[in-house]
Amino acid sequence: MRATKNPLAKRIIPCLDIKNARVVKGINFVGLSDAGDPIEVARRYNDEGADEITFLDVTASHENRGLIVEVLREVAKEVFIPLTVGGGINALEDIYALLSVGCDKVSLNSGAVKNPSFINEAVSRFGSSTIVVAIDAKKTGDGHNVYIHGGRIDTGLDALKWAKEAQDRGAGEILLTSMDTDGVKNGYDLEITKAVCDALTIPVVASGGAGTMQHIKEAFDAGADAALAASIFHFREIAIGDLKTYLIQNGVEARL
Repeated sequence: MRATKNPLAKRIIPCLDIKNARVVKGINFVGLSDAGDPIEVARRYNDEGADEITFLDVTASHENRGLIVEVLREVAKEVFIPLTVGGGINALEDIYALLSVGCDKVSLNSGAVKNPSFINEAVSRFGSSTIVVAIDAKKTGDGHNVYIHGGRIDTGLDALKWAKEAQDRGAGEILLTSMDTDGVKNGYDLEITKAVCDALTIPVVASGGAGTMQHIKEAFDAGADAALAASIFHFREIAIGDLKTYLIQNGVEARL
């Protein structure tokens, strides 16, 4: 049984992007560099006080291959906080495989865009609290479009409309990543973050662009329920404990 959290507290979520069973990090979804062994990195975040860990196989859909379940099985043995996993999930059997090795939530992205009823089916089988819909959004004209296959394909879908549809179909949470700000460390895209948070009643996880503690506070001020980050944690630029202390000192409820 994993630890339960104060539902009012804002969550800090390190993200482990995985390629070839290694943690990687890029800028604007390209230029991936190695950031360590996923089991060791996950264990460190568990020990440092992360509220959850998100584990994304960033090339699974593009390479049209299955899930790296055995790696996830080993990670789940080391992590005692909620673990969300995404990448290449296209069938109910994929979700079952992940939950059966100890994952707590699954993140649907390309598979849900291609077959929106997959969200309904997944929620019906596993419950809304298990199903996260991840949206990779890129600014296009006056709005933001949804991209799939690791940011390679522009679907033409409006990100805000898709977020609303995902909620209507029963998703329990939205993981919203700005491709424009991802890895740049100049702050989250607060425009799309606030728009989605204002439009939805389910939790929204802000992703893409954290470079300072202030950036994370800004995401919470925009309405996000959780902030996801990678580089600043992987390369030890910000300690999770220090971040939570900063947030509390600045009026944000966080769990130490």
